[in-house]
Amino acid sequence: MLPKILENRDGELQIDGVSNIELAKKYGTPLYVMSESVIREKYRNMFHAMSSKYQKIRIFYAAKANTSLSVLRILRDEGAYVDSVSPGEVFLALKSGFPSEKILFTGTSVTDDELRFLLNSGVKINIDSISELRRLLKMVTPDFISIRVNPEIGAGHHEHVITAGKQSKFGLWEDDLLKAYEIARAHGVRQFGLHMHIGSGVLNIEPFALAVERLLQIGKRVHDTLNISFDLVDIGGGFGVPYRPEEKALDIGLFSDKILSLIKQRLKEYGLGEPTLGFEPGRYIVAEAGILLSAVNTIKTTPFKKYAGIDAGFNTLIRPAMYGSYHHIVVANRMNESPCEVYDIAGPLCESGDILGRDRRLPELQEADLLAILNAGAYGFSMSSQYNSRPRPAEILVNRGKHALVRGRETLEDLLTGQEFAPWLK
Repeated sequence: MLPKILENRDGELQIDGVSNIELAKKYGTPLYVMSESVIREKYRNMFHAMSSKYQKIRIFYAAKANTSLSVLRILRDEGAYVDSVSPGEVFLALKSGFPSEKILFTGTSVTDDELRFLLNSGVKINIDSISELRRLLKMVTPDFISIRVNPEIGAGHHEHVITAGKQSKFGLWEDDLLKAYEIARAHGVRQFGLHMHIGSGVLNIEPFALAVERLLQIGKRVHDTLNISFDLVDIGGGFGVPYRPEEKALDIGLFSDKILSLIKQRLKEYGLGEPTLGFEPGRYIVAEAGILLSAVNTIKTTPFKKYAGIDAGFNTLIRPAMYGSYHHIVVANRMNESPCEVYDIAGPLCESGDILGRDRRLPELQEADLLAILNAGAYGFSMSSQYNSRPRPAEILVNRGKHALVRGRETLEDLLTGQEFAPWLK
């Protein structure tokens, strides 16, 4: 079953009223295509679900999922805030029109140069270590500081994206957290936030409930011990989306009912007032908005496998190689044909791991067929590279029958950017 933004029209796949066949002809492949309608709908669904249960809600879009300027501009227009993890993401958010006060930086292993950039940019900072805090306070005493705690409970679709627990590099453990708040207050900081992040791609409510319980228990200890109140409590953790057709989507209404009821109960019980509550969706907002179009260029049969060679590899979409992730694949120009063959979908890279889909039942493929790789709007282009010296693809934004190029395709000349010969080689 196709997501509702995708439509089979006379055997050809359309996205948001635009033919993918025509997009591939006009802009070439591989090609990322993003739907503006889906981005707006997903943001609004989450914001309305949350704000209907608690008045002071901020949705911090996790920009690392997709930093396209057009995506950022859409979310700025919707009223979102930004969760950034690098100076580059802060820079792009500012360039897309976000005011600095709506950007929260949450980094790790942060350098002094990065701290100076953040301070000059005027964004709010979420501290990840006592080292970072001490170095920041030597430069300036900000009005507001948030501190990230490791709630000791992690979750996510792969071990590489679990961001809390004993094996995680992120956040401060409880005793160090108290020291950090004490240091910040002694330096004159007067407004505080409390932050956690448990992982990415979470489809179950239970891990969030457990982590929220732990987070607010820690918040109570900070409040009772140091008489500190929180202006912001940020419930970081990536809301998942269903990648496989049989997977169920996260019920955001049920999530809101259960988690916000729990938070309100604990805030009242612990005497923590009514802080602003933050949530950090990234994948949830943009994954289903995007597809990756790729042309079949080679059909190869061995005694053991049948391969469909395409022009997109893990330089274009790394998630299958990096996480073993599944992305559903359809033949965009043959939507009415029944599956009859099993293929491995192989990219052009000189790597055995360059497989975007294994054992996929598809119609009998021919060279020049167009494949659409679904749910590619999150961690697609943002994790792409020039590996094997292959230029990165173009990006298209579509909206109700309209389409526009929003990022040009790199050329071979772009591979030279920033490079020059050493003096003794000239």
